[in-house]
Amino acid sequence: QVQLAESGGGLVQPGGSLRLSCAASGRTFSFYTMAWFRQAPGEERDFVAAIAANSGRTDYATSVKGRCTISRDNAKNTMYLQMSSLKPEDSAVYYCSGNPLGLLSTRSRDYTSWGQGTQVTVSS
Repeated sequence: QVQLAESGGGLVQPGGSLRLSCAASGRTFSFYTMAWFRQAPGEERDFVAAIAANSGRTDYATSVKGRCTISRDNAKNTMYLQMSSLKPEDSAVYYCSGNPLGLLSTRSRDYTSWGQGTQVTVSS
């Protein structure tokens, strides 16, 4: 299992941008499919974006497509989520996650490693 730690969250105005990072420990990060999920208060944990181990494939939730870009640097054991044109409804705790099975999945139950989350608040 890799250990994951998110950073980069904060308060941003509507229309602004933010880049989240997910640092992974362990030598197997490059074999993991990685993803971002988010959870607002009282809501379920929702899929945001996923990226395959070799960065060849990505997938996005409809709600963020065109506004978010997921990427990874396997040499740095780090994954990123660049978010732009942020809206108040993007406010949530954002979690990074990973699975070693090669599943580019949108389902949280398919991911076995999770970070503690980073809060993103979009408000004026």
